[in-house]
Amino acid sequence: MTNKDLLTNRIQKMKDLDWGNLPFGYIKTNYNVRCYYRDGKWGEIEVCSDEYIRMHMAAACLHYGQEGFEGLKAYRCPDGKIRLFRPDANAERLQQTAHGICMAPVPTDLFIEMCEKVVRLNQEWIPTYESGATLYLRPLLIGTSAQVGVSPSKDYMFLIFVTPVGPYFKGGFQSNPYAITRDFDRSAPLGTGKYKVGGNYAASLLAHTIAHDKGYASEFYLDAKEKKYIDECGAANFFGIKNNTYITPKSTSILPSITNRSLMQIAEDLGLKVERRPIAEEELETFEEAGACGTAAVISPISYIDDLDTGKRYNFGAEPGPISRKLYETLRGIQYGTIEDKHGWTRVVIE
Repeated sequence: MTNKDLLTNRIQKMKDLDWGNLPFGYIKTNYNVRCYYRDGKWGEIEVCSDEYIRMHMAAACLHYGQEGFEGLKAYRCPDGKIRLFRPDANAERLQQTAHGICMAPVPTDLFIEMCEKVVRLNQEWIPTYESGATLYLRPLLIGTSAQVGVSPSKDYMFLIFVTPVGPYFKGGFQSNPYAITRDFDRSAPLGTGKYKVGGNYAASLLAHTIAHDKGYASEFYLDAKEKKYIDECGAANFFGIKNNTYITPKSTSILPSITNRSLMQIAEDLGLKVERRPIAEEELETFEEAGACGTAAVISPISYIDDLDTGKRYNFGAEPGPISRKLYETLRGIQYGTIEDKHGWTRVVIE
């Protein structure tokens, strides 16, 4: 059988969905994979078709927030291959999260093996290349020991489920407005902001709801200590472009985005200077382009940022800027195998 026949056969087995109009939401797929940490060691990988988790009502994750998660994507590429993007970086970040809240870390080899396994088990749910949709992987690590006192769990469960998703923001790669909030903090400078834990997102829900109700795509945080420096765009990292320079905030309360790390490298590859440093709010008016970046949206260009307290508006244009577009197209090209992966970021799961 030729490669073309194999590709045709694989596409014929795909689920009959409207791939081009998928929401960024949950759709049930065939299988998830799980692994349990007991007696000081990780067990064997288990394949499960159940969407539900059976756990004790006193589990540490339910009462004391001992949980961390990741997000990454699998791509159906025009050459017929299925690729993951930087799963080793996600494994590393989950290990940092585990260390930060006293959980058992998931070894990199186990993390990647489970990512590849769950993709292979659900390959008919991977959207078509032409649709622009992807298969989203959600690794989740939770403390499962039954306890009432505040202490780290002894037992853990690590699972990965997958779901096909469309663009995070309706309309995909287009500019969106944001609103600066001073009434809420996403995280504290010496808190858990640099870890990917659910509590950080819970802390953002009210601010996000208020911003959304006012017509903004998301809220925009300043630093918790001084309310002077840029922190994050909702759940995403911020970057600004000026004078052929890619500038992104440096802060102990910001999640280290794998997408942002990749964009910084791509910016250097394209001949831009890269700066990671504190950015005062007033510097916003000097940027030619601005954007939010993360796994879900890749890049969400920012049209304007309103400071609701002062009435100040920082404009960056109704359409995505040329450098933001070039960064977006280059990263997407690497993820889909249409641009050379000179840094070895992608991993072929299915030939």
